[in-house]
Amino acid sequence: MTTTSSTSSTSSLSSLLSALSGTSSTSSSTGSSSSGTTSTSGATVSIPGLGTGLDVSSIVTALVNAEKAPKQAQIDSQTSLINTQVSGLNTLQSALESLQSAVSELTASGSYDTFDATLSGTDMGSATATSGAAAGSYALQISQLATAQSRTSDAVASGTSIGSGSLSFTVGSKSVSISVSDGDSLSDIASAINGSAGNPGITATVVNGTDGAHLMVTSTQTGTSNGFSVSAGSGSSDTLSALATQLDTAGSNEAQDAKLTVNGVAVDSATNTVSGAIQGVSLSLTTTGSTTLNVKVDNSTTTQAVQDFVTAYNSYASTMSSLSAYDATSKTSGPLLGNPVLNTIRNQVNSIMSGLVSNNSLGSLAQVGVTRDGDGNLTLDTSKLTAALNSNPTQVKDLFAGTNGYGTKLTTALTSFTASNGIIANQQTSLQSQLTSLSSQQTALDKRMAVYQSQLSTEYTNLSTLMSSLNQTSNYLTQLSDQQNKSSS
Repeated sequence: MTTTSSTSSTSSLSSLLSALSGTSSTSSSTGSSSSGTTSTSGATVSIPGLGTGLDVSSIVTALVNAEKAPKQAQIDSQTSLINTQVSGLNTLQSALESLQSAVSELTASGSYDTFDATLSGTDMGSATATSGAAAGSYALQISQLATAQSRTSDAVASGTSIGSGSLSFTVGSKSVSISVSDGDSLSDIASAINGSAGNPGITATVVNGTDGAHLMVTSTQTGTSNGFSVSAGSGSSDTLSALATQLDTAGSNEAQDAKLTVNGVAVDSATNTVSGAIQGVSLSLTTTGSTTLNVKVDNSTTTQAVQDFVTAYNSYASTMSSLSAYDATSKTSGPLLGNPVLNTIRNQVNSIMSGLVSNNSLGSLAQVGVTRDGDGNLTLDTSKLTAALNSNPTQVKDLFAGTNGYGTKLTTALTSFTASNGIIANQQTSLQSQLTSLSSQQTALDKRMAVYQSQLSTEYTNLSTLMSSLNQTSNYLTQLSDQQNKSSS
């Protein structure tokens, strides 16, 4: 009976272990690498997954990463591509703005019709000329420089009373009255003149000589029209009245105009800066004598404006090439290869640069020395530009800055490209919208993966707990089997 009972128990245990083995094998397929072993009737039963517990954290992390990776790669790839395009558009915007600045210089009126004016004797002064000047030589005879009126009172001994009353100072139609009180000094009077709200254009100071203090009054501007007169008010003290008479008496430093002749024509000027005597020319006189004024066309400003434009255009062309480049060897491309905005800009600018200017005797850039090489870069032949400026400056100006000029057309086009509502800004807005959408997708993905991670953590934690329990059962059954085997033997 004992043997029969042992055989029956062994058979039942084997069936149970087989069932457990199947359960454990199913669990093991989810990622466990542990195992348990039970011996029955001398046989060994292996139960995979019933060793140590599951590494839940590693399993969950691997599963979440595997689930997230495809969508994350898509978001990252699209975000990187769009950011590259945004950066490329920023670079394009900067290049266009630099070109726009050079074009603005090219169309500015101050870049044309410029003249250089010089005096034959540098010690005679200097001269400048504007666009209204006419080239030529002018004989100047400067007989007198403009001066400001300056008068000084007699000396007043220290402690001498000036008395009281008032002093009136008049320059042209403007005058000011200064009140003087008993005890006031010359310094007090000077301060009152300088600080008066209605000062007509004079300054006052006190000069302390060996014979005493003197009140000096000087006009702030040169020319006879800026001379002053002085009078004492009625009721003023004799000393104050005498002071007024002294300051009102002509001396050696009277106001006078500059006097000169231009090719024999007499000219007067209230200042030593003579403007208007010669159209478009301003003279700054420093001494009297004879000199020759030479006025000639100055092409340097126009030449520099054209050269700056050529340099800026080549920089723009280089940027466009870099942004749209493709390297067949490395299979890499510029950030804006095939971009419709870049292509639109390139086509419009090329159309302007290759076109002709209507109603202009020069007609094209080549006629003023600006040509394009095989790479699309501009070069400037300054000698050809200078020749065109010397022979027909008006047509050169019209070629660049006229209604149909290259600079005018480029200004219109570049403004439409770079404006806050231009085609670059519009595409930037579209790209930013796409980035916002991708950011929302990223947020949604992160939330979904967080839920997925939580679900997996719960499932695998439960599985780990079950497997731990099965491991304990397996150990118990192994011990029971061992005992029965010993009893059978």
